Amino acid sequence: MDRPHAAPQFSQTPFQRVTTGSIFFLITIVIAICGYMLFGWTALESFYMVVITVFGVGYGEVKPLETTPEKLFTIFVILAGTSAAIYGVGGFVQMVTEGEINRAFEAERQRKSISNLENHIIICGFGYIGQILAQKLEDSGQAFVVLSIDPEQLAIAEQRGYLTKEGDPADELILQGLGIRRAKALATVLDSDASNVFITLTARELNPDLMILARGEVPSTEKKLRLAGANHVILPASVSGARMANLITTPPATDFFSQSSQQEQLNDLLQQINVQMIELAIAPQSSLVGKTVRELEIRGKGAFIVVALRRFQGDFITHPSPTLMLTSGDILVVLGHEEDIPKFARFYQLFQPK
Repeated sequence: MDRPHAAPQFSQTPFQRVTTGSIFFLITIVIAICGYMLFGWTALESFYMVVITVFGVGYGEVKPLETTPEKLFTIFVILAGTSAAIYGVGGFVQMVTEGEINRAFEAERQRKSISNLENHIIICGFGYIGQILAQKLEDSGQAFVVLSIDPEQLAIAEQRGYLTKEGDPADELILQGLGIRRAKALATVLDSDASNVFITLTARELNPDLMILARGEVPSTEKKLRLAGANHVILPASVSGARMANLITTPPATDFFSQSSQQEQLNDLLQQINVQMIELAIAPQSSLVGKTVRELEIRGKGAFIVVALRRFQGDFITHPSPTLMLTSGDILVVLGHEEDIPKFARFYQLFQPK
């Protein structure tokens, strides 16, 4: 014996309801205007009649509704227009309400998940380095939560399904709410050294046993971060410089710098952490003539590091000695912050060779 087939169910999403209601409402308006025009009314009279009828304004009719077809047609316009409007508005209200409810449920879910975290990692900041760190932690199955004051960064983290919290990473109450006393480690990877130092101080005070990893933009910040309580300090420019030096010292070194495509590819990667590799030639009138590589880097105040040097005579030197004397026409290969190198170059009369 065959089982009766269940009746097909028809349901629409809130957005589909809004779309359907809007389409039927517009169709009703067009049909109503055309209908009144068939009764002998002008286009303006028909449009005015439709507006006061559908929206229930309550003004008197443009012309008396004397015949039965006119009265029945007007009833149709009222029912069809009102129903379409209610259906569309109901979908809009449902869409807004469901969105608010879903956000409330998601916020509550995240709050409970964060409150249950143990032995987790707190990531302060979700820029390029924070995103790489989060991806590695996710791959290793380590629990973590992203803390940032930047809504755009949080949106990216939420899209990836990470636990997030919006707020100032240096706020004690927020860090306590993220279970800093139960946390395994905290990584502060903001672009600002001052912020990273302050966050490190706050975190160390809240949890003396916490492992703290901090990002520093310039070498001089490393000491401050360690004094503030950081266990490990990562200097992206120095790390990139070390890796760059390894590439340079891989024979043949001159081949690397002669291939512009490889330099451009590397610079594209370095720009993601606001670092740039650039060649700077020493002009004859530069005050750096006769100075050493160490003196050059000291005057740069940690804005860059020298990874190679090409002598005016053509000799190419990798890992130049800090005591190496600079001469006019030497070309420096430096790695540092994009915004700092041009200022230094202008001040000390350095220029990019053609």
